[in-house]
Amino acid sequence: MNYTRLGRTGLTVSRLCLGCMSYGDPQWRPWVLDEEAARPFFRKAIESGITFFDTANMYSLGVSEEVTGRALREYGNLDEIVLATKVFFPMNDRPNRSGLSRKNIVQACEASLRRLGVETIDLYQIHRYDENTPIEETLEALDLLVRQGKVRYVGASSMYAWRLARMLGASDGNGWARFVSMQNHYNLIYREEEREMMPLCEAEGLGVIPWSPLARGLLARAQTTSTATARAETDTLTARLYDHPSDEAVLVALCEVAENRGVSPAEVSLAWLLSKPAVTAPIIGVTRLAHLDTAIRALDLDLSEEEIETLEAPYQPHAVRGH
Repeated sequence: MNYTRLGRTGLTVSRLCLGCMSYGDPQWRPWVLDEEAARPFFRKAIESGITFFDTANMYSLGVSEEVTGRALREYGNLDEIVLATKVFFPMNDRPNRSGLSRKNIVQACEASLRRLGVETIDLYQIHRYDENTPIEETLEALDLLVRQGKVRYVGASSMYAWRLARMLGASDGNGWARFVSMQNHYNLIYREEEREMMPLCEAEGLGVIPWSPLARGLLARAQTTSTATARAETDTLTARLYDHPSDEAVLVALCEVAENRGVSPAEVSLAWLLSKPAVTAPIIGVTRLAHLDTAIRALDLDLSEEEIETLEAPYQPHAVRGH
């Protein structure tokens, strides 16, 4: 396993982050693995040297945090692990159970701490931007959690770059804890983040931890011999995120590079992401142990400038997706 710093912090993380949305309660989503089925993934990840794990309070409506917390306490050493979770999306349809108000941020953090079974969350992230709450209220609440010792670092997720810039400026101006990371939508067939968000993160020292690094499995299944997972067969969001005519040309280029290298398209896709200076650790979601092996192999794959040019050449501008 390779390790690096998260942005400009002194925090060490593995170059792969295990996304834990796939583990929790199958009643929430049919492709989610229950606790017994999920345990081998945590064990293998830790045995492979992965120390970075990402979940959210809304994944399986809290059950993912419970499963993640128990597995990490059993298989890992929490002093070495970086445990990340998120707040924003509704936990139910009742008032004050969603968004980024001071009330919801504080009470959601306290609930996450109980479910995870820890005293402090390493990286607490806003899951999206809240248009209904002043940014000062959100940022002051996050700073409060840091000063109380409930949170060590704070991070952001998909939003427009100008909004992130405003929030960073407000934190700096008020002496509040500033975001150290950006969890955004970025992969080989969705590269709109390269226009403003990636340069902003690099300039401001934020570590980038992209979600959907394999485009919800499309980049892994670029070759016709690949088989779809249960998630791919039931996930309705894929078609809404990836419907651009140029996507097919990118997949063709991906298969060409992968075939010439004698590796899988997934390995090439992850290696491409890892070659980007601002990218700290792609967040990989796996429901088959073999897919975890594939992601780990990508760490040793160095792409040439010519291969990167081949992969990037077919891309065409997309509409903004994932905010």
